Amino acid sequence: MRVLSKKQVRELVLYSPQHIARLEKAGLFPERIQLGPNRVGWFEHEVLEWLKERADKRKHVTALPK
Repeated sequence: MRVLSKKQVRELVLYSPQHIARLEKAGLFPERIQLGPNRVGWFEHEVLEWLKERADKRKHVTALPK
């Protein structure tokens, strides 16, 4: 099981830390885990699954009329 740092999560999802926190609070992003007093992380498999769900939705979008 791999844990991603805040920097690694930002690089994967291309969102600011503030936006990630808003998504978490709304239950729309995997929940962080507290690793220490000043360190948090996210389970890699949860973040990758979140990204996969978005990629899967993209496949089902119909083309816009020209």
